Amino acid sequence: MEGLHKNKVIFVGGKGGVGKSTSSAALAVAFAKEGYRTLVVSTDPAHNLGDIFHEKVNHEKTPLMENLWGIEIDPLHESKRYIAGVKDNLEGLVKSKMVEEVHRQIDMASASPGADEAALFDRLISIILEESEHFDKIVFDTAPTGHTIRLLTLPELMSVWIDGMLERRKKINDNYTQLLNDGDPVDDPIYDVLQRRKEKFAAVRRVILDPAQTGFVFVLIPERLPILETNQAIRKLQQHDLNVKTLIVNKVLPGHADGTFLEKRRKQEKKYVKEIKQTFSSQQLVEVPLFEEDVSDLKKLEGFSRYLKSSILESLTEK
Repeated sequence: MEGLHKNKVIFVGGKGGVGKSTSSAALAVAFAKEGYRTLVVSTDPAHNLGDIFHEKVNHEKTPLMENLWGIEIDPLHESKRYIAGVKDNLEGLVKSKMVEEVHRQIDMASASPGADEAALFDRLISIILEESEHFDKIVFDTAPTGHTIRLLTLPELMSVWIDGMLERRKKINDNYTQLLNDGDPVDDPIYDVLQRRKEKFAAVRRVILDPAQTGFVFVLIPERLPILETNQAIRKLQQHDLNVKTLIVNKVLPGHADGTFLEKRRKQEKKYVKEIKQTFSSQQLVEVPLFEEDVSDLKKLEGFSRYLKSSILESLTEK
């Protein structure tokens, strides 16, 4: 696929149960075998990256094979780390007698809807901005479709929110300056913290929106609901200038599969494969067959990755 082999950051999304994590792992293996230092990151709370590689993977970089490392982002761990960071940012900004109450309010906020997502997003930003210098490729195995869309559109939404916060802080500071009648700007550490956050959001948004740096892959299977959900997801992401260029059509019945039952399934499947080709004519389609056995070890994963290398990664050797 044009450009995908050159992307440093690749997001792999799709409906639950279509083989998204296996596809992400196989893509990462293909990169690693071509000599790219590769990091595969699972943002899905229902992690199975460690199960695929038969390794215990956690929130820190774990070696999986030559040139390949893995991370499973733990929402609970990241939420605690994120809240601790918020408290640290407020250190010295509030009176000592108010610290306990402020911390109580922050702890209450940490239990609110969206808190885990904010923490996950913060970690994702750190990985993109800080790990890029250490790796040639970063592959993100994202949660099911709806969560992926929220995750990828958060830089835009958070930038708008931060802009509003900065504007309010600026008005407050301007009012203080006028009240003091000395014309000197007010030293506002909170404004500085918000400004740094805005710069981080802007930086990661530039990376995600740059097709030369970031690619998007969706995985689906030839069935009605995955086709509908994938089409909706692609349209939604396009509204935010995020374009999915590659689709992995997984678990397609191979021609040698026989039997009356499978023949009936193949007849229905052909209709859906035709629909996929018509619906997603703007995307590159990569068909991966249904294997006789689960992709349960590295050898089978390498077999899966060969299908991706022969199509998606066909230009990998042109380094």
